[in-house]
Amino acid sequence: MASNQQVKLFGTVGSPFVTRAEIALKLKGVEYEYVLESLTNKSDLLLKYNPIHKKVPVLLHDEKPVCESLVIVEYIDEAWSGYPILPSDPYHRALARFWSRFIDDKVLPAVFKAAWNPNEKERENGAAESREALKILENELKGRFFNGDSIGFVDIAALFVAFWLPIIQEAGGLDLYSGEKYPKLDKWGQEILNDPVVKGVLPHRENLLTFFKARVQSIFGLK
Repeated sequence: MASNQQVKLFGTVGSPFVTRAEIALKLKGVEYEYVLESLTNKSDLLLKYNPIHKKVPVLLHDEKPVCESLVIVEYIDEAWSGYPILPSDPYHRALARFWSRFIDDKVLPAVFKAAWNPNEKERENGAAESREALKILENELKGRFFNGDSIGFVDIAALFVAFWLPIIQEAGGLDLYSGEKYPKLDKWGQEILNDPVVKGVLPHRENLLTFFKARVQSIFGLK
């Protein structure tokens, strides 16, 4: 088991990607220092530890940096014993990685395009892509969580759908996601948002809503 000393997490308020790392650390019971970053004025340390992408999150464990949220969550699962985040079976581990990448490669880009692309046609395409990807995710959900009866790798990756997506949707007046359209995802979302560990690290909803409304206004000039 790795030492839980000298663990720092470089993050910024409201980021779904930073929240993934926080949840993993909390599930493992790892003590860490949170280093707040400004993405408009990035620190020299952030640029040092993530010179390729120059973004958060960055996990620093005994002066060794780990970057990219899904990679960080996997690292945390392997570096500390206790709560299992990824399945032990190699095939199910591969599936968890596949669906987590699906969320980052398909769901998130489609939602961002539907919400913030300046081109109306592209926004329409993004909305259609979002609904299609969410339906695929809905069909993949077989139990209480994607991991079965406990929060796992895919659940951490998909938290964006439960928490951030409804806020983005409200801010932009979108119709991408609802409990009627995706009842299994809706039930799963209620479960994960009520988990004490998840609730303890989620950003303030109203602050995020204000932020996303301002973003919509800056892109489209809406009031």
